[in-house]
Amino acid sequence: MSARGRWLALTAALLGWMFDGMEMGLFPLVGSDALKELAPTDANLWFGVITAMFLVGAATGGVLFGWLGDKVGRVKAMTVSVLVYAGSSGLCAAAGSPLQLAVLRFVGALGMGGEWALGVALVMELWPNTSRTLLAGWIGAFGNLGYTICALISLGLNRAGGHLPGWLESVGVPADWAERLTAFGNWRLLMLSGAIPALLTLFIRLFVPESEKWTKEKASGKTSGWSGKDLLVVIGGAAIASGIVWTWASNTLPLVLQISVTLVFGAGTAACYLFPATQFLARTEPDVTKRRQTVKRMLLAAGLSGVPLLATWAGVMWQYKWVASLTTNPDAKPIVQLVSSVGAAVGCLVGALLCGRLGRQPVYAGLCVLSLGTLVGFYTLNTEYGVPFVLSAGLVGCITAAFYGWLPLYLPELFPTPMRATGQGFGFNFGRIIAAIGALQTPALLKAFDDRYDRAIVVTAAVYLLGLVLIAFAPETKGKELPE
Repeated sequence: MSARGRWLALTAALLGWMFDGMEMGLFPLVGSDALKELAPTDANLWFGVITAMFLVGAATGGVLFGWLGDKVGRVKAMTVSVLVYAGSSGLCAAAGSPLQLAVLRFVGALGMGGEWALGVALVMELWPNTSRTLLAGWIGAFGNLGYTICALISLGLNRAGGHLPGWLESVGVPADWAERLTAFGNWRLLMLSGAIPALLTLFIRLFVPESEKWTKEKASGKTSGWSGKDLLVVIGGAAIASGIVWTWASNTLPLVLQISVTLVFGAGTAACYLFPATQFLARTEPDVTKRRQTVKRMLLAAGLSGVPLLATWAGVMWQYKWVASLTTNPDAKPIVQLVSSVGAAVGCLVGALLCGRLGRQPVYAGLCVLSLGTLVGFYTLNTEYGVPFVLSAGLVGCITAAFYGWLPLYLPELFPTPMRATGQGFGFNFGRIIAAIGALQTPALLKAFDDRYDRAIVVTAAVYLLGLVLIAFAPETKGKELPE
């Protein structure tokens, strides 16, 4: 592979992750305003449901597009994934109900979850082993820069204020739509900006080369073991996971039944999402021990990913609703997101670089301890919006997001080339199912603690203790090449 080809692939992947971050950052930023319009009496409940459906979609997309990337190639699959999440984000601007918004966020997340796994596989296969640590840091950093873009767009729209409807009408937007797009904090206009990444697909198709490692695997016939029929089971898994969301969204079911359904349906979802990988291994890997090891690593990857993802979506992301309850300043949420995302980008770079020096296990364990402390401190020590609040949000972003520099470094090191996109796609994105279940508990915790964010999020932050247990069972891969 030429140096030009590697740089083009890296550029496309970094832009893809940046727009992934933009996709993820849109709803936490605009959710409060959107639900004031669409569901004013059940805003907290729908915020949790839509967040959960987004995470379920991302988990499903990670498996579906991971399969597609291992079957037809990283580049073709990545093109489709970007188009899916860009188109769905733009359509969110036309949502007329919280249910429509939830469905569109689910579909958009399919592409977003797939792009993460495909981009990581492509870049890690094209670049030398000595570059992996720095690349992982940039992967996480660019993902968080997407949040920064959301914040800057929001601040810009706030500055435009009452001029926006007139400007939109001047470019041909009907007066009623101009008014609708700019109502309730411009949330529809912000969602419409999520369609911008569609332009990236043209660049990917024209200039980005395919992974030579994958091309060699295809030529040897090792990719032929993937079957489209297996994906039907994955779709069933998404339906089961949606059942978990419905269970917690219902206000009539007893708690014991909700917990029981979550445990049973969660196990069923995991089995469905693992099905394409287990079937592929059964067709291509005669060694039973290696097959079991691969499945165990996929489950381990899901747990290691699920810990920071749950804390992020059931804890860190709720800071935007919290700050909205502390102040009426329309710039408060985008300012907090701006500072938090810049801190997160720095944290991703530092976290990945520390892995190169100290090893994967000690860095993960250290991040669990530091994240627990900073998240609890943020919610318990702040009582009003101001400079200390904003600066501490930046610190929380820096520490808790450092995992997203760790994960794209470590997960590809667990799986061989024919299984890499699928294995890490399952590992990272099934962690989102765990996060979805956690995000559904936050409204219930807030209700139980009389909307006391300090108490509710402290319960969520305890998940980092589980991370300390899981990392003890993870293999150390520092200094080793990617498995073939």
